[in-house]
This record gives sequence, structure tokens and C-alpha cells, in this order.
Amino acid sequence: MIPAPMKARAAVLREPGKPLTIEEVEVLPPGVGEITVRMKAAGVCHSDYHVMCGDLAMPLPIILGHEGAGVVEAVGEGVTSLAVGDHVIPIWRTSCGICEYCANGRPALCDVGTAMRFTGLMPDGDTRFRSSSGESIRHYAGVSTFSELTTMPEASAVKIPADFDLKKAALIGCGVITGVGAVFNTAEVRLGATVAVIGCGGIGLNAVQGAAMAGATEIIAVDVHAKKLEDAARMGASQLVNAGETDPVEAIKALTGGLGADYTFEAIGLAPTIEQAYAATRKGGTCTVIGISPADMTASINVNQLVYAEKTLKGSLYGSTRPRIDLLKLIELHRHKRLLLDELLTRTYALDEINEAYSALTKGEVARSLIVYGE
Repeated sequence: MIPAPMKARAAVLREPGKPLTIEEVEVLPPGVGEITVRMKAAGVCHSDYHVMCGDLAMPLPIILGHEGAGVVEAVGEGVTSLAVGDHVIPIWRTSCGICEYCANGRPALCDVGTAMRFTGLMPDGDTRFRSSSGESIRHYAGVSTFSELTTMPEASAVKIPADFDLKKAALIGCGVITGVGAVFNTAEVRLGATVAVIGCGGIGLNAVQGAAMAGATEIIAVDVHAKKLEDAARMGASQLVNAGETDPVEAIKALTGGLGADYTFEAIGLAPTIEQAYAATRKGGTCTVIGISPADMTASINVNQLVYAEKTLKGSLYGSTRPRIDLLKLIELHRHKRLLLDELLTRTYALDEINEAYSALTKGEVARSLIVYGE
């Protein structure tokens, strides 16, 4: 007997620049190699906002959300690593496990996950969401955590300890692993280095705390919002620069003896701030871009600095991590009081308040916020 679709409430994007609409949708049961997850918390992340405002084009309608945590509700045929009742963190870049990128420890670059991200479809070319009229609704990053129930590939979820708070787990799934991962995996920050982070939202704050964990001696946080700079100080920043009041490049150089920082991180995704981060990097230093940018955006880089100053410019997707391994390591780091999570969470919202949550995000009022289901 074929299982019947399940009903769920979800936040659906139907037109860029318009608010998300809360709708009752049908969630198709898991097929071969798939699971259905009942979400408990979902992160309010700027990456989804890029789709909402049209900076990143996606087929519509779509259910956004890529950061979260939940409990497995159902499993399809052939699923071996997960069972009903397991607590999981969705992985927003599914990987096949066997391609060259996966074999070389770079699963975020896997073509399977890339295709799911840009088409909004499952690997079989279909979707698992239907509107009340039977219309197909796309998935975001293969996981669509802004739905109470969501069906995804087994490979899109990592089992976590059942005693770990699911709200904290939701924070780890994108913001923490991306920011901390960029420090340790992409840039490989050295003990005693100077670090500057431009943009202190959810990703940037975790780059700040990653730099503190790595043993950086000077951590310079840059933002235009005083509230975000206060958050950065709590995460380990030693110097705060308000870019609305002073030139951040000159400020970073002044704080590093005129040299610039050994490592800079751009966590916004705008051409001017990318250019600032690169200009604020010292000779022989490394600039890492974490922020998600509009698809057609370009930035200008001084090539003489690239060659004669031997600067390195790098990009970081998902913190260059191996999520199936690194998410569990981050949980243990928090258990051992090495990784801050409680300090990140500013507010929680119900699903009906999701547009209010994004308004607060764009105004710089929150470090990180969550949509919490069932509360």
C-alpha cells in the first residue's frame, strides 16, 4: 500500500520581493533512500533572504529554509543509517559520497548537491511538496526547513545524540559550521595570528569565535551596527570597528601596526566589503570570502597585491567542512564548553511570525534567530 501524503504548514515563497505566505501543503511520503523529518527548529538565515528579495533566482513556488534540526518521522525503502525517532540536522549541500569531490573531503562541491540547490528538485527530478490545488512546490537546498514536515534524501541528514538540545543543533547546521569551518578548514588560521572579520551577522560571529578558538591574538570585528559589534565582543572579538563611522581598511591597518591582518574574512557578500577585506589583508596574508553574493556580482581586486604582495584570495562554501563528521565534533566542542551557542540565539519565533523574523534580521536586531515549531 502506498502511504498517503501528510499535511503540514509551511512558509512558501511565490514571488520575489513579496512576503512568505503560510500555507497548508501536502508532503509526499519518503521514497527509496529518503526520509521525512518533523522539524523542531529552523534558522533564520540571510541566504534565504537572498532568494526572497530576488538576488538569487530560484524556480518558484518554493519552500525555503536550509538550517534546522528535527526528528525522523518516516523512512523509505533502503534507508539504513537512520530510523524513525532519530534526531537529525539537515545538510543543505547533499553529497553522493563517491565522486572526486566527496572522495577528496570536499562534499559541499558535490554535483548532486549543486543540482538540488539550483533546480529545487530531488535527485529524481521531482518534488515532494504539493499545494492544496496539487501544484508542485520546489525544495530549497534539498531540505526546506520552513515546513513542519519535509521529505529529503537520507544523505541530507546527520544523526545527532538524542539528548542534545534541538534548538542548539539548529544553530550548528549552517551559521556555526560555516563560520568556524572557514577559520579552521578554508583559511587554516595559525596560532597567534591577527584576524579581521567584516560583517558580524550569524556567519561572521562564528568566524569571530572560530578565530578565538584557533588562538588568534587580535580579532578585529567590523560592522555598521553597534548591536552586532557588541555580539562580536561576546564571541571573542578584541577590537571593534564601526564601518559607518570610520574607514574599515584604515582602522584594521592602524590596529595591526600598519600591516593589515594576517587573515581577513568577508561575511556579507557585497563587492565593496570584499574589496575592503582584501585591501585590509597584509602581505602574504589570506582573505576568505564567506558571504553569499548575487549571482551576477563582481568585485575589483588589485592584481599587483595578488602577485607582489603574495596575498591569497579564497572562497568558502559550508566552511569547507565534512558535515557528517564536523557537525558531531561541534556538538562535542559545545559539551566541553569550547564552542558558544547560547550566546548566539537572540530570539525565537513561531512559523506565523517568519516575515517579522526576517524584518528583524535585515535591521540588524538579532545575532541569530530561530523558527520554533510546536511552541
